[in-house]
Amino acid sequence: MQTIISRRGQTVVPSAIRQKYKIKDGDRLVWIDDGQIIRVIPVPANPITALRGSAKGQNLTKKLLEERNKDRINERL
Repeated sequence: MQTIISRRGQTVVPSAIRQKYKIKDGDRLVWIDDGQIIRVIPVPANPITALRGSAKGQNLTKKLLEERNKDRINERL
């Protein structure tokens, strides 16, 4: 996909990209330049809500409890 930069430095985010990443009117984009590549990252209006459910199925509670048990055992030594 290609877009053109206007005289004012504006461009259009292609429709397929907007739909795939759920970018809508008023959303913000962060531009990161690492010296070789420019990355454009959409920032959701409410990042906490956007993350809800992203770790589903990874048993994070179980992993947390296991780590706490390991810490307790290490503290006793």
